[in-house]
Amino acid sequence: MSSIGVGVDAFWDALANGVSGASVLELEGEPPTPVCRVKDFDGEALFGRRDSRRMDRCAQLATAAAQLALADAGELGLPHERIGASIGSAHGGMSTLDEAYRTYFERGSDRVSPFMIPLALTNTACAAVARTLQLRGPSSSTCTACAAGADAIGTAMWLIRSGRADAMLAGGSDSAISPVVLAGYRNLGALATLRHGAEGASRPFDSERDGFVIGEGSGVLALEEREHALARGARIYAELAGYGSSCDASHLTDPDETGAGPGTAMTAALEDAGLGPEDIGYVSAHATSTPSGDAAEARAIKRAGLAHAAVSATKSLHGHTLGGAGGVEAAASLLPLVRGIVPPTLNLVEPDDGCGLDHVMGSARHGVDVRASLSNSFGFGGHNAALVLVKA
Repeated sequence: MSSIGVGVDAFWDALANGVSGASVLELEGEPPTPVCRVKDFDGEALFGRRDSRRMDRCAQLATAAAQLALADAGELGLPHERIGASIGSAHGGMSTLDEAYRTYFERGSDRVSPFMIPLALTNTACAAVARTLQLRGPSSSTCTACAAGADAIGTAMWLIRSGRADAMLAGGSDSAISPVVLAGYRNLGALATLRHGAEGASRPFDSERDGFVIGEGSGVLALEEREHALARGARIYAELAGYGSSCDASHLTDPDETGAGPGTAMTAALEDAGLGPEDIGYVSAHATSTPSGDAAEARAIKRAGLAHAAVSATKSLHGHTLGGAGGVEAAASLLPLVRGIVPPTLNLVEPDDGCGLDHVMGSARHGVDVRASLSNSFGFGGHNAALVLVKA
């Protein structure tokens, strides 16, 4: 579920064609802002009036994405107790919280909805996915800021490896395009301006980048124990082979400028997968389009021995989906493995990474033979996560 496509095929087509999901949002009290919103999404039509009112938009997006993943996976043939959910989020039920504050100050405390608390919690997406799909296996909701989706996928992999589940729906979701959140990120100096227009605002690794374009969305993968998937003749896109995490343990928001922390996570993911740096053909960069963040990640990619791999940042197309980024971009990392197409970094004209990375600029690369992809996700607080996916 993203601003550039709903469902895996529509999403991959948009990536391959370099389609931008950016538009200009004008809210009272806020300057015009480039954003990436999921268009024409109707939670009530999907879940009915009663159930949709018991889900924040973040949870609706996650549940819709999980339903798509489960439908694509086909009949798992498993009891519900053996299927779990692991969905990360950074802001949780932000739209619910916004509405509750408005109601409190305009109409009084007794008019605040009793559903506000469960709908606004960070676990709102995971809870909704499990409840709607009746998943009674392990459930987990990571909240490692913008690394949450990738950490959730790594956690799901561990649960399957440990034998505690046979299948997991895993990824991330966020819908936090609200006046308060926009004000906070803007005052932090993190949001992109409209200097290059809405579609040109997100410029990962480019010398004229000035911040990220906030997006909403959810990416959910259906993960299944390998032998069970083979036995039922499942269509397998790829193998989730490795996961690594680390923490910079330093600044509140700024990344480790040396790239040491993210480099550690990437190396750990490679070791977990039993691969060397030379095996990676594509790196899906976290690169949000902030000056310090992109430069630090470029150094991290080089430190991990991955400067030879094709690198792109799909946030330039679908925006920064915050806690949803790890799930959305893990799905993007499958494109080279399944279709032999490496998506481009939109708006990258003059790279200034200083590391000589192999940036995919202008348009997608077709007909490539990528055997393994690595996807990065980093979050405020110094959280770093990396996933390795291998061609089926």
